[in-house]
Amino acid sequence: MSAPRLDETHDPARRSWVESANAPDCDFPIQNLPYGVFSEGGGARRVGVAIGNMILDLTATEAQGRLGPGAPVFGEGVLNPLMARPQADWDEMRRRIAGLLDERAGARDLPMVAQGDVEMHLPAYIRGFTDFYASREHATNVGSMFRDPENALLPNWLHVPIGYNGRASTVVVSGTEITRPLGQLKAPDDEAPRLGPSERLDFEVELGALVGTGNAMGQPMTTAEAFDAIFGYVLLNDWSARDIQVWEYQPLGPFQSKAFGTTISPWVVTRAALEPFRTQPPSRVKPLLPYLSEAGPNNFDIVIEGDLAPDGCAPRTILRTNARWLYYSAAQQLAHHSLSGCAMETGDLLGSGTISGAEQDSWGSLLELTWNGRDPVQVEGGTRTFLQDGDTVTLRGWCQRRYRVGFGACAGTIRPAPEWRK
Repeated sequence: MSAPRLDETHDPARRSWVESANAPDCDFPIQNLPYGVFSEGGGARRVGVAIGNMILDLTATEAQGRLGPGAPVFGEGVLNPLMARPQADWDEMRRRIAGLLDERAGARDLPMVAQGDVEMHLPAYIRGFTDFYASREHATNVGSMFRDPENALLPNWLHVPIGYNGRASTVVVSGTEITRPLGQLKAPDDEAPRLGPSERLDFEVELGALVGTGNAMGQPMTTAEAFDAIFGYVLLNDWSARDIQVWEYQPLGPFQSKAFGTTISPWVVTRAALEPFRTQPPSRVKPLLPYLSEAGPNNFDIVIEGDLAPDGCAPRTILRTNARWLYYSAAQQLAHHSLSGCAMETGDLLGSGTISGAEQDSWGSLLELTWNGRDPVQVEGGTRTFLQDGDTVTLRGWCQRRYRVGFGACAGTIRPAPEWRK
């Protein structure tokens, strides 16, 4: 696809009868309509769509027969049944929901609930999780710290999206506490490793892509097919134990240093909602192989801020970055993932890797912001080099032009490491 596909759901003049959705700084106007999964008072999980400060209960709306013909997709408490449907069905559902919420809609007795009255859950069953390393600035910063600054990027980085398989079992929704991990630690001068809690705990600002329709084993995707296969996007924080990582990652890469927790935002902003915000990727330093070529702009102009709040203190924004700076788009990541014939499935999650820009205040991790602990950052009540117990990290992201398309919060608080049971 060479250009954004826009229809009546993107009309900037469109308004909802839910008045809070029409505020200029609202994350969830009628042009967004992100999907999520919620429950009330410990009840069953239901699928909903955010509109203003409310949620339209799609599970109940579908049960009332108000979403039109077609097989039911919202009765299982996860988004996977809708995500597995053809792309045309995604677009049609978006149009139907927008029609119900439009200010010109005749019926307004829809099952609605306030966002503040519910508990949010993982929006989809995550089949697999792969984390990439798609920011040139981030890879250059890390390479400069730990290798020769003149040769910060490894020879393959400008040719291939680098990634590793993470743990889907520890992907959690925003608000879930993260336990400081135990691991093997070894300082450069130590004769042998020791066991202990990570002392250099970090966050990573990322964009997550959720696969809707996958590919058969043995059948690679093109970048165009991969772009269309992505159902939607979330903010993602891939928590990282830098001291565990530096000891374990050679020769096979991260393992326990990344496996203990990955936080995602609860609302899935659909690819359709992001169409007006597509943008060109950074200029290529070296030509890519043809299978990674893109016919159109597949990056997104998404501003992401990161706040850090020590226990009992107010949050302070310590960075502001943008997903448009990713050297490899999610479509390129997915196409490369399938290149060998790897079967991608509904609910697979791809992380972009840390998103960093050229300026220090746009770097997406404490490892970079403090230059591996050398330069502490200011927070309320003190400074930080790496995360302490009780610290809360919150990511917020949005696109902004004539209206705002937001992701909501992606937050997690660090709790102390468990006692080791001998």
